[in-house]
Amino acid sequence: MERVTQELVAPPLLPEHTQIAVGPPKVVKIRMIVEEKEMEVAPGVTAHVMAFNGSIPGPIVVVHQYDYVELTLVNPITNTMVHNIDFHAATGALGGGALTKVAPGQEVVLRFQAIKKGVFIYHCVPGGVMIPLHVALGLSGAIMVLPRDGLRDDQGNPVTYDKAYYIGEQGFYFPQDVDGNYIKYSSVIDSMPEVLQQMRKLTPSHTVFNGSVGSLTGANALTAKVGESVLFIHSQGNEDSRPHLIGGHGDFVWEGGSFNDAPVTDRETWFIPGGSAVATLYKFKQPGVNVYLNHNLIQAIQLGAAAHVFVEGEWNNDLMEQVKPPSAIEWSGYCKYLHFLQGDRYEQVYTRCSSFLTD
Repeated sequence: MERVTQELVAPPLLPEHTQIAVGPPKVVKIRMIVEEKEMEVAPGVTAHVMAFNGSIPGPIVVVHQYDYVELTLVNPITNTMVHNIDFHAATGALGGGALTKVAPGQEVVLRFQAIKKGVFIYHCVPGGVMIPLHVALGLSGAIMVLPRDGLRDDQGNPVTYDKAYYIGEQGFYFPQDVDGNYIKYSSVIDSMPEVLQQMRKLTPSHTVFNGSVGSLTGANALTAKVGESVLFIHSQGNEDSRPHLIGGHGDFVWEGGSFNDAPVTDRETWFIPGGSAVATLYKFKQPGVNVYLNHNLIQAIQLGAAAHVFVEGEWNNDLMEQVKPPSAIEWSGYCKYLHFLQGDRYEQVYTRCSSFLTD
């Protein structure tokens, strides 16, 4: 079989690939290095985490159905823990987890055939309580197994994407001291007892896209143009998520990440069960700043699970138009209405109204 090397890249980007397979199945060689490292997860908050190829989430792998994935997994001598990898796209041996355990200073090669098409997560699964710890500290990613003849819409017609982005949602559980400050540790091992204790509360301190608060907003925002179809691949290793694109929709959503099933259409919000991924295709119709977020708005706004998409193009007034700009309200009629109110409610509102008119 033809053997090719796929150069993995940091999310939200995808490696170079074709949407339709060229020729018969191939052996696709990839290389991943597990890093135990310190990184900033929010402004002023640094923590010890673990990452595939240095990024949270790990890089997305893209192959076609029936291709073989040949992974070299490296655990550098500088690490302190045993690591491995479980591909939800693989069949047998704990998704490869039973065949990939490597101690610091070791590497291992695993090959599996991608027989199921769709988007799937992968994650570290070293055993026991280390499984949730490693995932909660960043060791997860995704693989997209495309149909050999490309994606299809709900009617079975071919669809393509102009751009694709990978968003990995991550819940972190970092302990705080009695004053509310995040505790500083010297290593992953040093932080482990208190992180495990914090995890038992099932309440993340941060829920972020691509490793940190603000990683996909402002200067780091995703980009698109009006008329472009963008494929969003979104994964979550532990918690459930409810992605939503403010001002847009999921034109086609492959629920559960399955490309074997017809996509559902025109969704306002879609669902990702913890431990899975989803693919969503949307053609942008209006320019401006679009917000892509977890519609558990507490996680999005207060914990960090939000991204921006800057879209270029011409505004379509037929889709939306401001008919009348903001203007002053005629308050005299409103104050007359207060006479119909009774008791304390009347006093509260009347006082506020009078104060407004005086100001």
